[in-house]
Amino acid sequence: MNPSRKRMFLKGMRDGIPISLGYFAVAIALGIAAREAGMTPWQATLSSLLLNASAGEYVGFTLIAANSSYIEVIVMEAVANARYLLMSCALSQKLSSKTSMLHRLLIGTVVTDEIFGISIARPEKLEPFYTYGAILVAVPGWALGTLLGVVLGSVLPGRAVSALSVSLFGMFIAIFIPPARRNRVVGGLVLISFAASFAFGRIPFLAQISSGIRTIILTVVISLAAAILFPVKEDKTDAA
Repeated sequence: MNPSRKRMFLKGMRDGIPISLGYFAVAIALGIAAREAGMTPWQATLSSLLLNASAGEYVGFTLIAANSSYIEVIVMEAVANARYLLMSCALSQKLSSKTSMLHRLLIGTVVTDEIFGISIARPEKLEPFYTYGAILVAVPGWALGTLLGVVLGSVLPGRAVSALSVSLFGMFIAIFIPPARRNRVVGGLVLISFAASFAFGRIPFLAQISSGIRTIILTVVISLAAAILFPVKEDKTDAA
């Protein structure tokens, strides 16, 4: 590994530490859900290692507990995790044009909400090894938190579990506040997203659509509008 990649890899590991700690706390509640679905510690931990998605895992464990069919699980997982397709497309625009297809596929496979946040917030073109470093630190925290939740979840009181789940929202806030403060366009889009999400949840017809589908619709519409109205100029040195 050349010095530049090594430096970015270590920086990604450093930035992944708070995400890992947040994942560990939140995943305890996820482990409790896995335990209630009848999963063993090994099964739940392996699920978190292979599927790094809180909503997707909650959906999966809930369907398993309800003895749902494989088809139902597959369809709901596809819907719950469809947003990662959008995140992967957005990150592909952040990568240098010289980035190989292998690195693009790997980043698209391992991306999570929080990893996407710190990766897309990089001021320069994204170096894949930065994302790899963050993933290497963050994912074990998610898996270990799930394991602890399965083993000790039944001992924790309900209020403690509810309090732990708040940490996920704290991570989201920490991700989008800094770029929103630096860029008025980003700040305005964040406010518009909040307002639109609230409105969509109150409009009778739209409120009947699943939250995952509503999130996808809002993400596509708002992102498309922002790209048309406030396009990001190409880096001339990268385009050359």
